[in-house]
Amino acid sequence: MELGLYTFADVDPQAPLGRGREGATRVAELLEEIALADEVGLDVYGLGEHHRPDYVASAPSVLLAASAARTRSIRLSSAVTVLSSDDPVRVFQQFATLDLISNGRAEIMAGRGSFIESFPLFGQSLDDYDALFSEKLELLLKIRDSEIVDWDGGLRPAIHGRGVYPRPLQDELPVWIAVGGTPQSVARAGALGLPMALAIIGGEPRRFAPLFDLYREAARRSGAASSRLKTSINVHGFIADTTEAAADQFYGPQAEVMNRIGRERGWGPTSRAQFDQARSRYGNLFVGDPETVAEKIVENWRLLRNDRFLLQMAIGPMPHAAIMRGIELYGTKVAPLVRAAIASDAGALAVEA
Repeated sequence: MELGLYTFADVDPQAPLGRGREGATRVAELLEEIALADEVGLDVYGLGEHHRPDYVASAPSVLLAASAARTRSIRLSSAVTVLSSDDPVRVFQQFATLDLISNGRAEIMAGRGSFIESFPLFGQSLDDYDALFSEKLELLLKIRDSEIVDWDGGLRPAIHGRGVYPRPLQDELPVWIAVGGTPQSVARAGALGLPMALAIIGGEPRRFAPLFDLYREAARRSGAASSRLKTSINVHGFIADTTEAAADQFYGPQAEVMNRIGRERGWGPTSRAQFDQARSRYGNLFVGDPETVAEKIVENWRLLRNDRFLLQMAIGPMPHAAIMRGIELYGTKVAPLVRAAIASDAGALAVEA
């Protein structure tokens, strides 16, 4: 299983030092975090796209390109690209360029987005929320599979006999579908035979097991090759030297973000009791010392059989030094424990077979 990180590159929405200065500081920290993730042997780093004052990453491909020059092995993915409000031609060109810069390490994680600011910003109607994604995903895949494109749609002008360049170094630029838990989105990813990344931000992870079954069944019915199917779970969590320190350091920033979003969406405020319940054995938060987090990752892998696990530690006003320590522990302590446990399970299954 691949182990990695993702973030939206949070900043203070009030920006007391000025948005430009604070943005520059956060970008510098972000590049250090990605470089360390590569150094300690993590497999993937994902960067989200948002168009709000509380996030600096509205152009993930640019930031990932900057990190490509500082890293050697780690895969660089959007998490997610809001494809509905973007243009598939430009998305493909940007990530194909990233692929060339990174020597074949780029990925696109495409989704409809958890916020809606980008739709009016780029002149798209929310009435077309799902139709935009379906049509633009179709075009993105067409561009990926054919250098010369012939395509007709209803919401974007047609393309006839035009080439899209540059082409990526990878024979097939990976495109993942990011879903938030709706069965229709899960089934679509499976039917298309595309890798699926499922965000588990609330509820017990084991309750999502039927969605993984649905994904695999939809893929089987469509005739998708099993070798193309991959799944990821994307979760919140934090790693520190002790479980108590991890909980104390992560609760405040995570609660601040969830309460800010909750006020916009009509959710009630969170509490420390809810947080502590969520970080228990069956909860959705992966918070603790390396042994605790590794055990929880493996336990959920045994249930979901996911091919990738992405952890969001850099959330809200988390101190940069704490994030760097968390990344170090993730790569040097958690990852070896997880990989050893999964290898042991695989060996046992092989003996039984």
